[in-house]
Amino acid sequence: MYGYSIKVAEAVRNADESLLGVQLGRKCVERNIPIMDVARTLKVSRQTIYSWFTGLTHPHPHRKEAILAWMRSDLKASD
Repeated sequence: MYGYSIKVAEAVRNADESLLGVQLGRKCVERNIPIMDVARTLKVSRQTIYSWFTGLTHPHPHRKEAILAWMRSDLKASD
């Protein structure tokens, strides 16, 4: 897994899949998208992404549409 430790991958896998951040995390882990790329695309810190992926915190409502749009784009990198 590029950029994901076994510990992080397991935390994402065991987190509540009903949460948007966890859904995003599962897709990113599955596609081996580096945390730094996710953070850069969504304009947040890497720690924020880890927290979303594991369900520790939730994306702010104003970020929801950006996350959903990126997920619909099949997680293509933004320039």
